[in-house]
Amino acid sequence: MIAPGTLTPSGNAKPIRLGDLPALDWTLFRSSILDAVEQGGRVAALFACPAGEGYEAYAVVADDVENQLWIARTRMTAGSFMSMTPACPQVHLFEREMYEQYGLYPLGHPWLKPVRFPGSGGGEGIPAGVSAGPATHTGNRAGDSCANGGRRNGSHGRGIGLTDYYQVEGEEIHEVAVGPVHAGIIEPGHFRFQCHGETVFHLEISLGYQHRGIERMLPGGPDKRTVHLMEQVAGDTTIGHTTAYCQAIEALSGSRVPARAEALRGIALELERLANHTGDLGALAGDVGYLPTASYCGRLRGDFLNMTALICGSRFGRGLVRPAGVAFDVDATRISELQKRLAATIKDVENAVNLLWDSASVMARFEETGRVPLETCNQLGLVGPAARACGAARDVRQDFPAGIYCFGQLSVSSWHTGDVFARAYVRWLEIQQSVKFIQDQLNALPGGPIRNDAHELKPDSLVVSLVEGWRGEICHVAITGPDARLRHYKVVDPSFHNWMGLAMVLRGQPISDFPLCNKSFNLSYCGHDL
Repeated sequence: MIAPGTLTPSGNAKPIRLGDLPALDWTLFRSSILDAVEQGGRVAALFACPAGEGYEAYAVVADDVENQLWIARTRMTAGSFMSMTPACPQVHLFEREMYEQYGLYPLGHPWLKPVRFPGSGGGEGIPAGVSAGPATHTGNRAGDSCANGGRRNGSHGRGIGLTDYYQVEGEEIHEVAVGPVHAGIIEPGHFRFQCHGETVFHLEISLGYQHRGIERMLPGGPDKRTVHLMEQVAGDTTIGHTTAYCQAIEALSGSRVPARAEALRGIALELERLANHTGDLGALAGDVGYLPTASYCGRLRGDFLNMTALICGSRFGRGLVRPAGVAFDVDATRISELQKRLAATIKDVENAVNLLWDSASVMARFEETGRVPLETCNQLGLVGPAARACGAARDVRQDFPAGIYCFGQLSVSSWHTGDVFARAYVRWLEIQQSVKFIQDQLNALPGGPIRNDAHELKPDSLVVSLVEGWRGEICHVAITGPDARLRHYKVVDPSFHNWMGLAMVLRGQPISDFPLCNKSFNLSYCGHDL
């Protein structure tokens, strides 16, 4: 349990007046967050934004046990601050992002590589005598840590480019580079392996090859384009991100969502989960050459997508979720058709997926491959199925419920082995839960309107909106200015937390396991490259 201390309590989609959020000095801000994490908290978001002549930094710490959010704020000027990363690895990307965006230099950060932009940060916040370039280390033994047997290779100037990588030195060590252009029609991402024979000592993942500027287009809103931008944060998570945005806007405006709309949002979110989990199980089967399940699940994923299209005309749910409700309703005929399709599809999914668990050759490839210990999961702050597969029973739908999930129809699906099998099996458990949830909602769909009038936003306020997307926790933080317009908007896709988890599972694994491990996480490039 986190002691309140200097942090301000909040909840999911519960607005706070900025005047009620004290501005701490950095030392107290830092110690408060580290203390909260030490007591079992998890950093859901950490970011900076311009404020007057300087900057403000905000932190959102989630207490998954006590179902409580804690918020902290500090004021900063251009310059340096003492990094939290050495004591709290889960913030390493957040601090790198703060430097990249505003030149706020985290002193003591182990490696200040760019997150999305090469050579960014500009060095404005670097104190005299401090280099932002990577340190070089030498050693003699292959596979040693950076201090003994590795080096960070690249420029030593003010800001590190995307071409600078950690290197392991030693006899017979070799490097394998994959991407950013891949053989399949997928988004760009670069993976660099330091190997000894087939064994991977270290995997480094570089993203940031696509820049859509979504976050930069949000201040000054909301306007007509804002909701469409939210639908494109990650196209396979349209419902998840749009719901998080709408929850934030509704909280800031005091708008009420009708019960029927809340149920329809929940149905759409679970259909999104069903489509992606089913597709992932098929892809995992394909990665180990097990074609029966791979063939079936590819088609069945499309069946779930078509159910979403039956509701709103879009297979990915675009146009459905809107502030204060939804834009499409379902009549009795469509409810009956959805029930019929759902019953037939889940029967086929059950047959296809059970083939996996009954195949000894598949289990031999899944079990003990790409294992993440629970301790590592917690240190990195992993979320979603990747965390639940390690035994971390964290799920926004139970821990921080909003909308239809406040009625508690879902329990957390988890496993304990942390390997590819666990990440696959958790998906199967969630598929079964999602089908039951949708069936229950369709059988008892409330009457009434599907949308209410939206109201103006409250000025000088902040709200945190959490949604359990199919990849994990989606976190949106909206801040309004005195004009009651969005002053800053922060999006944290679950992939932002989980990419480092993928890098960790490859250590000590054969490089041939990479496609399987990668697919078992199935993270988003575009959700990271905002």
